[in-house]
Amino acid sequence: MKLYNIDGCGYCAMVRETMAQMGLEYEKIDVPWSHPERKEVYEVSGQTTVPVLVDGDTMLADEYEIIDYLKKTYPVNS
Repeated sequence: MKLYNIDGCGYCAMVRETMAQMGLEYEKIDVPWSHPERKEVYEVSGQTTVPVLVDGDTMLADEYEIIDYLKKTYPVNS
């Protein structure tokens, strides 16, 4: 699982916090602040905004969709 991220991004922080609470391991890929420099995230998502999560063949580019996907795909046993 890869998370395209900016540390100062509140939406990215929501996803990172959820992943930490769930104990999920992932590769964090920090992208530049400048949108034109975000070539790597554009190549995988067709856009320059973050967060973007890539999990196998699944690509999500909205923090709420990412969090819903994680909770449905990786349920935490209580």
